[in-house]
Amino acid sequence: MSGVRRLGRRWRRRRPLRTRLAVAASAAVALVAVGVCTAAFFVIRYEMFHQLDLNLTQSATRVIQENRDGGPQVVAGECRYLSAPACAQIVPALPAEDPAAPYLLPVSAPVREVATGDRAPYFSNITLSGKPMRMLTTHLGDDKALQVALRSDSVEKGVRQAAGLLAVMGAAGVLLAAGLGYWVSRTGLAPVARLTATAERIASTRDPRHRIELPPGSPGRQDEVTRLAASFNTMLGELEQSVTAQRRLVADASHELRTPLTALRTNAELLARADRLTDTQRDRAAGALARQLREVTGLVNDLIELARDEEPTPLLEEVRIAALAEHAVAAARAHWPSTPFTLHIAPDAAETVRPGVPARLTRLLTNLLDNAAKFSPEGLPVEVELTASRRTGSGSGSGERLELTVRDHGPGITTEDLPYVFDRFYRAETARALPGSGLGLAMARQIARAHGAELTAEQAQGGGALFRLTFE
Repeated sequence: MSGVRRLGRRWRRRRPLRTRLAVAASAAVALVAVGVCTAAFFVIRYEMFHQLDLNLTQSATRVIQENRDGGPQVVAGECRYLSAPACAQIVPALPAEDPAAPYLLPVSAPVREVATGDRAPYFSNITLSGKPMRMLTTHLGDDKALQVALRSDSVEKGVRQAAGLLAVMGAAGVLLAAGLGYWVSRTGLAPVARLTATAERIASTRDPRHRIELPPGSPGRQDEVTRLAASFNTMLGELEQSVTAQRRLVADASHELRTPLTALRTNAELLARADRLTDTQRDRAAGALARQLREVTGLVNDLIELARDEEPTPLLEEVRIAALAEHAVAAARAHWPSTPFTLHIAPDAAETVRPGVPARLTRLLTNLLDNAAKFSPEGLPVEVELTASRRTGSGSGSGERLELTVRDHGPGITTEDLPYVFDRFYRAETARALPGSGLGLAMARQIARAHGAELTAEQAQGGGALFRLTFE
């Protein structure tokens, strides 16, 4: 039996899912069809023989009524013909009391037992003059038994015809089951086949723009396979966005790196001929080389930071946002001495904490402060404010919402630039001449979203730009 199981497992492993599903569906329907035909055959056979047994019982009742006091004898003996009435004979319990004339029906020991009452009446099949017969042996009283027989070849012929007809129907049912199984496997696995073809096409072309064609219908009424195909299409959409963003990042990074690398190469080649330069020229080239190295290093570090989509879970801790804001503002005052920074922390927000990575959140605040200081005219302040408010909602419950705003008094953000300020390497017309790589705000939004916060930009009332960081 274990060898049969191993053979079955080996067969299943070597056959595709469509073949296995077709075989399983066909086998199930064929089993039902064969089972129904088999049950119908036994029901028909039982009913036909039951009707013959009822006729024998009626004939036996009539003979008993007519020959209750008769002795052992052959009562009727013309049952060899189909249209003849039942043949009957009375048999005593003792063989010594048998009549001189021979019996028409066979007499055996069970017949004598029925005559004595030691055995219940029974039906049996016999052959008489080469013809099949159905015989009833029952108790007659006074140690006598009555045997009644009728021709049964018509019943057996009917049973054989029913068996043949049901066999044909069963075979037709098996063929229909095979067709239905093939149709079910082909129809049911059509989305899977399309999914497989799409996956193979993407693997060969490396183009995630392909989609699986879904059948029309309401989304709530889709079956499991269709929902799988829809989920695969959603995954392909996310993959396409990821690949597009990756390609755009590589293209933008290569474009942004080309200029500083060219300048680095020029200054390095210039310093290689230092013997031809004056001390002033050599110092100027060395300073430019060091400054460009810092810019390239910062740009590469920013690109590495942007390549990270989420924060490492082991580094998460409860962070007091007010303390981080104080630290970031203090560092910005040292880095931008000509720009005044003001910080206002609401009392109910002073001790509020949020889970996060302190170094990453500090980088977020530093990027916002550096961006504000870059665009603020000399002497005008950068205003930082941290507030807390109670939020309510049936879906997320209730709690405190932290909001940190950074506002400058510079030229602000134009309506045309507002949708793109958080894009990588995007720089407005007014910022082309300012230092920076165009990655600071993109990195700030990525860090915010990785911490479950939302960073938005808007035009401040009275001029300038306002960046709003919200922790739910």
